[in-house]
Amino acid sequence: MSDRIYWIWLQQTLGISSSIKTDEIFSYFGSAKALYYAGENEWRLSGVFTPKQVSKLLNQDLTRAKNIFETCVKNNWQMVTPNDGEYPSLLFKLPNFPMVLYYSGDLDCLKNKISIAVVGTREPTVNSSRAARALSASLTRSGALVVSGGALGIDAMAHQGALDAGGKTVAVLGCGLDCSYPVANVALRRQIEKNGVLVTEYPPGTQATARNFPIRNRIISGLSYGTVVIEAGERSGSLITANYALEQGREVFAVPGEIIFSCFTGTNKLIRDGAKPVFNAYDVLCGYLITHPELLDLTKIETELTVTESPSYQVEEGKPSKKKVEEKAQRKPEPEGLSENARKIYRAFESCEMQMEDLIIKTDLGVSAFACAMTELELFDLVELRAGKNYKLK
Repeated sequence: MSDRIYWIWLQQTLGISSSIKTDEIFSYFGSAKALYYAGENEWRLSGVFTPKQVSKLLNQDLTRAKNIFETCVKNNWQMVTPNDGEYPSLLFKLPNFPMVLYYSGDLDCLKNKISIAVVGTREPTVNSSRAARALSASLTRSGALVVSGGALGIDAMAHQGALDAGGKTVAVLGCGLDCSYPVANVALRRQIEKNGVLVTEYPPGTQATARNFPIRNRIISGLSYGTVVIEAGERSGSLITANYALEQGREVFAVPGEIIFSCFTGTNKLIRDGAKPVFNAYDVLCGYLITHPELLDLTKIETELTVTESPSYQVEEGKPSKKKVEEKAQRKPEPEGLSENARKIYRAFESCEMQMEDLIIKTDLGVSAFACAMTELELFDLVELRAGKNYKLK
Protein backbone atom coordinates (compact mmCIF):
# COMPACT_ATOMS: atom_id res chain seq x y z
CA MET A 1 0.00 0.00 0.00
CA SER A 2 1.34 3.42 -0.93
CA ASP A 3 2.68 5.54 1.92
CA ARG A 4 0.80 8.49 0.42
CA ILE A 5 -2.47 6.95 1.57
CA TYR A 6 -1.40 7.55 5.17
CA TRP A 7 -0.77 11.24 4.47
CA ILE A 8 -4.18 11.49 2.81
CA TRP A 9 -5.68 9.78 5.86
CA LEU A 10 -3.98 12.27 8.19
CA GLN A 11 -5.05 15.23 6.06
CA GLN A 12 -8.66 14.07 5.95
CA THR A 13 -8.71 13.24 9.66
CA LEU A 14 -7.33 16.53 10.96
CA GLY A 15 -8.89 18.65 8.22
CA ILE A 16 -7.34 21.25 5.97
CA SER A 17 -6.52 24.34 7.98
CA SER A 18 -3.72 26.87 8.26
CA SER A 19 -3.66 26.19 12.02
CA ILE A 20 -2.49 22.55 11.68
CA LYS A 21 1.12 22.36 12.89
CA THR A 22 2.43 20.04 10.22
CA ASP A 23 6.05 20.85 11.03
CA GLU A 24 5.68 19.49 14.59
CA ILE A 25 3.90 16.35 13.39
CA PHE A 26 6.56 15.70 10.75
CA SER A 27 9.42 16.42 13.15
CA TYR A 28 8.12 14.03 15.84
CA PHE A 29 6.84 11.08 13.78
CA GLY A 30 8.82 11.41 10.56
CA SER A 31 6.02 10.07 8.38
CA ALA A 32 2.26 9.64 8.39
CA LYS A 33 2.67 5.87 8.21
CA ALA A 34 4.80 5.85 11.38
CA LEU A 35 2.21 8.05 13.04
CA TYR A 36 -0.62 5.72 12.02
CA TYR A 37 1.01 2.70 13.64
CA ALA A 38 2.33 4.58 16.69
CA GLY A 39 -1.07 4.31 18.37
CA GLU A 40 -3.07 6.28 20.92
CA ASN A 41 -0.55 6.34 23.77
CA GLU A 42 2.20 7.76 21.57
CA TRP A 43 -0.19 10.29 20.05
CA ARG A 44 -1.03 11.59 23.50
CA LEU A 45 2.53 11.50 24.84
CA SER A 46 3.89 13.38 21.83
CA GLY A 47 2.18 16.58 22.89
CA VAL A 48 1.56 17.34 19.23
CA PHE A 49 -2.18 16.66 19.24
CA THR A 50 -5.07 18.03 21.25
CA PRO A 51 -7.44 15.52 22.91
CA LYS A 52 -10.01 16.32 20.22
CA GLN A 53 -7.50 15.53 17.48
CA VAL A 54 -6.55 12.25 19.15
CA SER A 55 -10.23 11.33 19.20
CA LYS A 56 -10.43 12.05 15.46
CA LEU A 57 -7.38 9.89 14.78
CA LEU A 58 -9.00 7.00 16.65
CA ASN A 59 -12.26 7.26 14.72
CA GLN A 60 -11.01 7.56 11.14
CA ASP A 61 -9.86 4.51 9.20
CA LEU A 62 -8.09 4.39 5.84
CA THR A 63 -11.20 3.79 3.70
CA ARG A 64 -11.74 7.37 2.57
CA ALA A 65 -8.02 7.91 1.96
CA LYS A 66 -7.87 4.81 -0.23
CA ASN A 67 -10.85 6.05 -2.26
CA ILE A 68 -9.20 9.43 -2.83
CA PHE A 69 -5.95 7.74 -3.84
CA GLU A 70 -7.74 5.47 -6.31
CA THR A 71 -9.67 8.41 -7.79
CA CYS A 72 -6.40 10.25 -8.42
CA VAL A 73 -4.80 7.20 -10.04
CA LYS A 74 -7.87 6.64 -12.24
CA ASN A 75 -7.82 10.25 -13.48
CA ASN A 76 -4.03 10.47 -13.79
CA TRP A 77 -3.83 13.16 -11.11
CA GLN A 78 -0.54 13.15 -9.27
CA MET A 79 0.11 13.41 -5.52
CA VAL A 80 3.14 14.54 -3.56
CA THR A 81 3.68 14.36 0.22
CA PRO A 82 6.42 15.55 2.59
CA ASN A 83 8.18 12.17 2.35
CA ASP A 84 8.55 12.49 -1.41
CA GLY A 85 11.72 13.91 -2.92
CA GLU A 86 9.75 16.06 -5.37
CA TYR A 87 7.86 17.89 -2.60
CA PRO A 88 8.50 21.66 -3.12
CA SER A 89 11.33 22.50 -0.73
CA LEU A 90 10.19 26.09 -0.08
CA LEU A 91 7.05 24.76 1.60
CA PHE A 92 9.05 23.08 4.36
CA LYS A 93 9.73 26.56 5.75
CA LEU A 94 6.04 26.89 6.62
CA PRO A 95 4.88 25.64 10.03
CA ASN A 96 1.59 24.59 8.39
CA PHE A 97 2.87 23.10 5.12
CA PRO A 98 0.35 20.93 3.24
CA MET A 99 0.30 17.23 4.05
CA VAL A 100 -0.70 16.35 0.49
CA LEU A 101 -0.54 18.28 -2.76
CA TYR A 102 -2.63 17.04 -5.66
CA TYR A 103 -1.43 18.27 -9.03
CA SER A 104 -1.82 18.05 -12.77
CA GLY A 105 1.02 19.13 -15.00
CA ASP A 106 4.76 19.58 -14.51
CA LEU A 107 5.58 20.06 -10.83
CA ASP A 108 9.28 20.09 -11.71
CA CYS A 109 8.80 23.53 -13.25
CA LEU A 110 9.25 24.86 -9.70
CA LYS A 111 12.79 23.53 -9.51
CA ASN A 112 15.73 25.89 -10.07
CA LYS A 113 13.45 28.87 -10.55
CA ILE A 114 12.95 32.16 -8.74
CA SER A 115 9.20 31.81 -8.24
CA ILE A 116 7.26 35.06 -7.82
CA ALA A 117 3.60 35.26 -6.78
CA VAL A 118 1.49 37.83 -8.62
CA VAL A 119 -1.92 38.41 -7.04
CA GLY A 120 -4.67 41.03 -6.91
CA THR A 121 -8.34 41.77 -7.26
CA ARG A 122 -10.82 39.70 -9.26
CA GLU A 123 -12.31 42.91 -10.73
CA PRO A 124 -9.32 44.98 -11.86
CA THR A 125 -9.24 48.15 -13.87
CA VAL A 126 -8.09 47.74 -17.46
CA ASN A 127 -4.69 49.28 -16.69
CA SER A 128 -4.10 46.93 -13.76
CA SER A 129 -5.00 43.93 -15.92
CA ARG A 130 -2.50 45.03 -18.54
CA ALA A 131 0.15 45.77 -15.93
CA ALA A 132 -0.26 42.28 -14.43
CA ARG A 133 0.03 40.66 -17.84
CA ALA A 134 3.01 42.76 -18.92
CA LEU A 135 4.86 42.37 -15.61
CA SER A 136 4.35 38.60 -15.57
CA ALA A 137 5.57 38.31 -19.15
CA SER A 138 8.67 40.34 -18.28
CA LEU A 139 9.33 38.25 -15.16
CA THR A 140 9.05 35.10 -17.25
CA ARG A 141 11.39 36.32 -19.97
CA SER A 142 13.92 37.13 -17.24
CA GLY A 143 13.90 33.53 -16.02
CA ALA A 144 11.43 33.78 -13.12
CA LEU A 145 8.36 31.57 -12.61
CA VAL A 146 4.98 33.22 -12.03
CA VAL A 147 2.73 31.73 -9.34
CA SER A 148 -0.88 32.80 -8.80
CA GLY A 149 -4.30 31.51 -7.78
CA GLY A 150 -6.06 30.76 -11.05
CA ALA A 151 -8.89 33.19 -10.25
CA LEU A 152 -10.48 35.82 -12.46
CA GLY A 153 -8.89 39.24 -12.79
CA ILE A 154 -5.26 39.79 -11.84
CA ASP A 155 -4.59 36.06 -11.31
CA ALA A 156 -5.74 35.22 -14.83
CA MET A 157 -3.72 38.07 -16.33
CA ALA A 158 -0.60 36.95 -14.42
CA HIS A 159 -0.88 33.40 -15.74
CA GLN A 160 -1.64 34.62 -19.26
CA GLY A 161 1.35 36.96 -19.23
CA ALA A 162 3.67 34.09 -18.36
CA LEU A 163 2.18 31.98 -21.14
CA ASP A 164 2.43 34.89 -23.59
CA ALA A 165 6.18 34.95 -22.93
CA GLY A 166 6.49 31.24 -23.74
CA GLY A 167 7.05 30.25 -20.12
CA LYS A 168 5.38 28.06 -17.55
CA THR A 169 3.22 29.11 -14.64
CA VAL A 170 1.79 27.64 -11.42
CA ALA A 171 -1.87 27.96 -10.40
CA VAL A 172 -2.70 27.12 -6.78
CA LEU A 173 -6.38 26.23 -6.61
CA GLY A 174 -8.89 26.55 -3.79
CA CYS A 175 -10.82 23.46 -4.89
CA GLY A 176 -10.26 19.93 -6.18
CA LEU A 177 -8.71 19.28 -9.58
CA ASP A 178 -12.08 18.09 -10.84
CA CYS A 179 -13.83 21.37 -9.99
CA SER A 180 -14.10 23.78 -12.95
CA TYR A 181 -13.90 26.99 -10.95
CA PRO A 182 -14.11 29.60 -12.21
CA VAL A 183 -15.83 28.37 -15.35
CA ALA A 184 -14.53 31.33 -17.36
CA ASN A 185 -10.97 30.15 -16.74
CA VAL A 186 -11.39 26.56 -17.95
CA ALA A 187 -9.47 27.22 -21.16
CA LEU A 188 -6.72 28.98 -19.23
CA ARG A 189 -6.44 26.08 -16.81
CA ARG A 190 -5.94 23.68 -19.69
CA GLN A 191 -3.12 25.86 -20.97
CA ILE A 192 -1.52 25.87 -17.52
CA GLU A 193 -1.74 22.07 -17.31
CA LYS A 194 0.22 21.86 -20.57
CA ASN A 195 2.64 24.68 -19.73
CA GLY A 196 3.06 24.54 -15.98
CA VAL A 197 1.09 22.93 -13.20
CA LEU A 198 -2.22 23.10 -11.34
CA VAL A 199 -1.70 22.49 -7.62
CA THR A 200 -4.13 22.09 -4.73
CA GLU A 201 -4.21 20.60 -1.26
CA TYR A 202 -7.93 19.92 -1.67
CA PRO A 203 -8.77 16.36 -2.76
CA PRO A 204 -10.99 15.51 -5.73
CA GLY A 205 -14.62 16.27 -5.05
CA THR A 206 -13.89 19.49 -3.12
CA GLN A 207 -15.94 22.41 -4.39
CA ALA A 208 -14.75 26.02 -4.26
CA THR A 209 -15.97 27.77 -1.09
CA ALA A 210 -15.15 31.14 0.44
CA ARG A 211 -13.38 29.39 3.33
CA ASN A 212 -10.93 27.59 1.06
CA PHE A 213 -9.23 30.55 -0.55
CA PRO A 214 -7.65 32.25 2.49
CA ILE A 215 -6.22 28.85 3.52
CA ARG A 216 -5.00 28.29 -0.04
CA ASN A 217 -3.22 31.65 -0.08
CA ARG A 218 -0.46 30.49 2.29
CA ILE A 219 0.62 28.03 -0.41
CA ILE A 220 0.78 30.74 -3.10
CA SER A 221 3.17 32.78 -0.97
CA GLY A 222 4.88 29.65 0.38
CA LEU A 223 5.86 28.48 -3.10
CA SER A 224 7.30 31.91 -3.90
CA TYR A 225 10.39 33.90 -3.02
CA GLY A 226 8.33 37.08 -3.12
CA THR A 227 4.74 38.25 -3.63
CA VAL A 228 3.65 41.12 -5.88
CA VAL A 229 0.23 42.66 -5.18
CA ILE A 230 -1.49 44.51 -8.04
CA GLU A 231 -4.66 46.49 -7.23
CA ALA A 232 -6.06 45.53 -3.86
CA GLY A 233 -8.69 47.30 -1.82
CA GLU A 234 -8.38 47.63 1.92
CA ARG A 235 -10.08 44.28 2.52
CA SER A 236 -8.82 42.43 -0.51
CA GLY A 237 -8.11 38.71 -0.22
CA SER A 238 -4.77 39.29 -1.91
CA LEU A 239 -3.64 41.13 1.23
CA ILE A 240 -4.02 37.80 3.07
CA THR A 241 -1.41 36.38 0.70
CA ALA A 242 0.85 39.36 1.40
CA ASN A 243 0.47 38.84 5.15
CA TYR A 244 1.32 35.16 4.80
CA ALA A 245 4.41 36.14 2.82
CA LEU A 246 5.53 38.43 5.64
CA GLU A 247 4.93 35.69 8.24
CA GLN A 248 6.96 33.29 6.09
CA GLY A 249 9.87 35.72 5.83
CA ARG A 250 9.32 36.35 2.12
CA GLU A 251 9.48 39.69 0.32
CA VAL A 252 6.36 41.71 -0.48
CA PHE A 253 6.06 44.05 -3.46
CA ALA A 254 3.21 46.28 -4.59
CA VAL A 255 2.33 48.15 -7.77
CA PRO A 256 1.30 51.72 -6.83
CA GLY A 257 -2.15 52.96 -7.75
CA GLU A 258 -4.12 56.19 -7.83
CA ILE A 259 -4.45 57.43 -4.25
CA ILE A 260 -7.96 58.81 -4.79
CA PHE A 261 -9.40 55.40 -5.72
CA SER A 262 -10.37 52.98 -2.94
CA CYS A 263 -9.58 49.96 -5.11
CA PHE A 264 -5.87 50.78 -4.67
CA THR A 265 -5.97 51.48 -0.93
CA GLY A 266 -4.59 48.07 0.03
CA THR A 267 -1.60 48.18 -2.32
CA ASN A 268 -0.75 51.77 -1.45
CA LYS A 269 -0.86 50.99 2.27
CA LEU A 270 1.45 48.02 1.71
CA ILE A 271 3.98 50.44 0.21
CA ARG A 272 3.52 52.85 3.08
CA ASP A 273 4.17 49.99 5.52
CA GLY A 274 7.38 48.87 3.81
CA ALA A 275 6.51 46.85 0.71
CA LYS A 276 8.78 47.63 -2.22
CA PRO A 277 7.05 49.61 -4.99
CA VAL A 278 7.19 47.94 -8.40
CA PHE A 279 7.44 49.71 -11.75
CA ASN A 280 9.00 46.88 -13.74
CA ALA A 281 10.34 43.37 -13.32
CA TYR A 282 13.78 44.67 -12.35
CA ASP A 283 12.31 46.10 -9.12
CA VAL A 284 11.20 42.57 -8.21
CA LEU A 285 14.20 40.54 -9.34
CA CYS A 286 17.25 42.74 -8.69
CA GLY A 287 17.76 41.38 -5.16
CA TYR A 288 17.63 37.77 -6.31
CA LEU A 289 20.28 38.47 -8.92
CA ILE A 290 22.76 38.73 -6.05
CA THR A 291 21.79 35.40 -4.47
CA HIS A 292 20.88 33.43 -7.63
CA PRO A 293 22.67 35.06 -10.60
CA GLU A 294 22.67 31.81 -12.57
CA LEU A 295 18.86 31.67 -12.63
CA LEU A 296 18.09 35.12 -14.01
CA ASP A 297 18.77 37.23 -17.07
CA LEU A 298 17.83 40.82 -16.32
CA THR A 299 19.01 42.08 -19.69
CA LYS A 300 15.60 41.07 -21.08
CA ILE A 301 13.66 43.34 -18.73
CA GLU A 302 11.79 46.31 -20.17
CA THR A 303 12.59 49.54 -18.35
CA GLU A 304 8.91 50.48 -18.26
CA LEU A 305 5.66 48.55 -18.36
CA THR A 306 4.07 50.59 -21.10
CA VAL A 307 0.40 50.41 -22.00
CA THR A 308 -0.38 51.75 -25.45
CA GLU A 309 -4.08 52.34 -24.79
CA SER A 310 -4.92 54.02 -21.52
CA PRO A 311 -8.58 54.11 -20.43
CA SER A 312 -10.19 57.12 -18.82
CA TYR A 313 -12.57 56.77 -15.89
CA GLN A 314 -15.92 58.06 -14.84
CA VAL A 315 -15.21 59.15 -11.28
CA GLU A 316 -18.03 58.97 -8.80
CA GLU A 317 -17.60 59.63 -5.08
CA GLY A 318 -13.85 59.22 -5.32
CA LYS A 319 -13.97 55.73 -6.88
CA PRO A 320 -13.48 54.49 -10.43
CA SER A 321 -16.80 53.40 -11.86
CA LYS A 322 -17.24 49.70 -12.59
CA LYS A 323 -18.12 50.88 -16.10
CA LYS A 324 -14.89 52.28 -17.49
CA VAL A 325 -14.97 54.67 -20.42
CA GLU A 326 -12.86 52.86 -23.01
CA GLU A 327 -11.97 53.72 -26.54
CA LYS A 328 -14.34 51.73 -28.71
CA ALA A 329 -13.49 50.32 -32.07
CA GLN A 330 -15.20 51.55 -35.19
CA ARG A 331 -17.89 48.95 -35.62
CA LYS A 332 -20.85 48.07 -37.76
CA PRO A 333 -24.32 48.68 -36.34
CA GLU A 334 -25.57 45.71 -34.35
CA PRO A 335 -27.78 43.64 -36.64
CA GLU A 336 -31.18 42.54 -35.50
CA GLY A 337 -31.40 38.98 -34.25
CA LEU A 338 -28.21 38.84 -32.19
CA SER A 339 -28.53 36.88 -28.96
CA GLU A 340 -27.86 38.65 -25.67
CA ASN A 341 -24.55 36.80 -25.21
CA ALA A 342 -23.41 37.82 -28.70
CA ARG A 343 -24.28 41.44 -27.91
CA LYS A 344 -22.23 41.25 -24.69
CA ILE A 345 -19.16 40.10 -26.59
CA TYR A 346 -19.64 42.62 -29.41
CA ARG A 347 -19.89 45.52 -26.95
CA ALA A 348 -16.87 44.31 -24.99
CA PHE A 349 -14.47 44.78 -27.90
CA GLU A 350 -11.88 47.53 -27.64
CA SER A 351 -10.03 49.09 -30.57
CA CYS A 352 -7.31 46.44 -30.57
CA GLU A 353 -7.24 42.70 -31.09
CA MET A 354 -8.45 40.83 -28.00
CA GLN A 355 -7.69 37.35 -26.76
CA MET A 356 -10.45 34.88 -26.07
CA GLU A 357 -9.65 34.73 -22.35
CA ASP A 358 -9.89 38.54 -22.05
CA LEU A 359 -13.31 38.56 -23.69
CA ILE A 360 -14.53 35.72 -21.46
CA ILE A 361 -13.40 37.63 -18.38
CA LYS A 362 -14.99 40.90 -19.54
CA THR A 363 -18.32 39.30 -20.42
CA ASP A 364 -18.41 36.79 -17.54
CA LEU A 365 -19.59 34.07 -19.91
CA GLY A 366 -18.81 30.39 -19.59
CA VAL A 367 -16.58 28.80 -22.20
CA SER A 368 -19.39 26.97 -24.01
CA ALA A 369 -21.68 30.01 -24.01
CA PHE A 370 -18.82 32.17 -25.27
CA ALA A 371 -18.02 29.74 -28.10
CA CYS A 372 -21.66 29.66 -29.28
CA ALA A 373 -21.98 33.45 -29.16
CA MET A 374 -18.65 33.99 -30.96
CA THR A 375 -19.72 31.59 -33.72
CA GLU A 376 -22.87 33.69 -34.05
CA LEU A 377 -20.80 36.88 -34.47
CA GLU A 378 -18.62 35.19 -37.08
CA LEU A 379 -21.71 34.10 -39.04
CA PHE A 380 -22.92 37.71 -39.00
CA ASP A 381 -19.46 38.68 -40.36
CA LEU A 382 -18.82 40.99 -37.41
CA VAL A 383 -15.56 39.50 -36.08
CA GLU A 384 -12.64 37.52 -37.39
CA LEU A 385 -10.24 35.10 -35.71
CA ARG A 386 -6.60 36.16 -35.97
CA ALA A 387 -3.33 34.42 -35.04
CA GLY A 388 -2.83 33.40 -31.41
CA LYS A 389 -6.55 33.03 -30.60
CA ASN A 390 -7.01 36.78 -31.05
CA TYR A 391 -10.29 38.23 -32.24
CA LYS A 392 -10.83 41.53 -34.03
CA LEU A 393 -13.89 43.41 -35.19
CA LYS A 394 -14.34 43.63 -38.96
